[in-house]
Amino acid sequence: MEPTNHKFLERVVSQRALQMGNSFPCQICVVGFLCGICLTSLFLAVLTSVGTFGFTGISFSSLSMGISPWNSSSEIINVISSSDCNFKVKETERWVDLKQREPESDDGERVSLLTEAWGALLADRQPQENEFLQRFGLSKSSLPDAPHLENCKLSARVNKRLDARSGAGKFPPWTTWKGSLNMYPATATDGNVRRLNHQPVSDSAHPPWIVGSDEENYPLTRKVQRDIWIHQHPINCSDPNIKFLVADWEVLPGFGIGAQLAGMAGLLAIAINEKRVLITGHYNRADHDGCKASCSSWSCYFFLETSRECRDLAFKLTKNKEAWEKGTIKRKDDYKSKEIWTGKIPRVWGDPWSYLQPTTDINGSLIAIHHKMDRRWWRAQAIRYLMRFQTEYTCGLLNIARHAAFGEEAAKMVLASIDREWPKVITNKPKSDIEEFVWSNHRPWVPRPLLSMHVRMGDKACEMKVVEFEQYMGLAHRIRMRFPHLNNIWLSTEMQEVIDKTKSYPLWNFYYTNVKRQVGNASMAAYEASLGRKTSTNYPLVNFLMAVESDFFIGALGSTWCFLIDGMRNTGGKVMAGYLSVNKDRFW
Repeated sequence: MEPTNHKFLERVVSQRALQMGNSFPCQICVVGFLCGICLTSLFLAVLTSVGTFGFTGISFSSLSMGISPWNSSSEIINVISSSDCNFKVKETERWVDLKQREPESDDGERVSLLTEAWGALLADRQPQENEFLQRFGLSKSSLPDAPHLENCKLSARVNKRLDARSGAGKFPPWTTWKGSLNMYPATATDGNVRRLNHQPVSDSAHPPWIVGSDEENYPLTRKVQRDIWIHQHPINCSDPNIKFLVADWEVLPGFGIGAQLAGMAGLLAIAINEKRVLITGHYNRADHDGCKASCSSWSCYFFLETSRECRDLAFKLTKNKEAWEKGTIKRKDDYKSKEIWTGKIPRVWGDPWSYLQPTTDINGSLIAIHHKMDRRWWRAQAIRYLMRFQTEYTCGLLNIARHAAFGEEAAKMVLASIDREWPKVITNKPKSDIEEFVWSNHRPWVPRPLLSMHVRMGDKACEMKVVEFEQYMGLAHRIRMRFPHLNNIWLSTEMQEVIDKTKSYPLWNFYYTNVKRQVGNASMAAYEASLGRKTSTNYPLVNFLMAVESDFFIGALGSTWCFLIDGMRNTGGKVMAGYLSVNKDRFW
């Protein structure tokens, strides 16, 4: 009897439950309960997928259609200096169980992990770097190579070898062997190679900092660069016949980096015409904590214009009265301003500017002949020489810039080519000789083709015709009509309104530095002062060098900055890329 009653009770309860389940209010409650579970799960997933990796310095932003804006937090360039580098990684739970998750579900997290791990190495602060890597069971050797980053220590070591005479005044190893190959161990014992490296320079040997053939550069670029180097690096600086021109960089208020470079180009011309070795002195833009080791000189950013021996001797002679009386030493103040800014261009190479290739486009027409062609050619040669080799500091600035802008894209590419089990499965393979000595000479990866655009507005209106951002973008569209795969723009500008207008062009990927920009027409001097010495020097130089390396360039020839970028590109194998300008130089 009891079992029967039990079954009857179950049947009654089941029927009652069925009736309740079929009622509309109950259905609403069930659906609401299930939706709540789904929303809660989604919310938790979003929370656990968010992580931060912060620096102090200048950051780079990317803005594009279909690509989320990626920032490395604020100010990334200044991370190079140890004094204000506050590198912190906020601990999150998103990697705790990464090794237990399915490969298909953690691609985004693997990209973030690799991107941030590369960033930890760039911070160059050993304790924090180790803490980050150890937290996730990683090591330097377990990280795939970053294609967008350069080995700055190796590059500096190779370039130092290529920029100095060896014992007994022997010439640097400017052979047909490129970069790291000159350091290949197997060649150290090869007598033929050693003799080749130490032979006097011949007409066929050209400086390793020149890329491309003669046809891809301004006329005679390779010969001129070689001759300037020889002039600036005499075999014996103590030779009594050697004379010097010692000159500090311009420090007048309102003089930007472009004007300083143009002034030093004029002084180099004077030095060559008078057969003097140019010695650069104090560089006020290196007066910041990132350049302490360089003693506020050009050597913070680029290799010095001459050897240490010549510099030391020249500075010693400045304290010698007899050296001044004999004319062994001269200084910038011995020359009139006109001689420096519009003086004689060296004619030891003839007049190669008379056959510059017409590759500059203004208003849809190529400019074949214009005024001051000789000055355009010479400034390009002088600036190329002064910037021939980057220091480890400058290389590091560019690494941080590329990582902030392209690091996530690089991580996606790398992870698509290695074991999908990374970082659960790590294969440490020693580098082969071809990786270490051949492929290491390739330039760091950037998304190509890449268009650099420098938009100069603000107080520049007093010197040149200023045009709106829309006109620059019209020129970009012209390039894209011929090269439809062009989507990426590296944008440099001091104006916030230009950055704001990029949102109107969703079919382009814009990359730009995330620094405070001008609102209105404040002077450039006031704007730079608001940024501080370090930021106002570092980020323009990064933009300058990125423009030099880009595939295409749009600017305003009326701007000295754009004028010099054009010169660097035309001595860097970019002549046939052309130059689209929104105006012409004010002196043409």
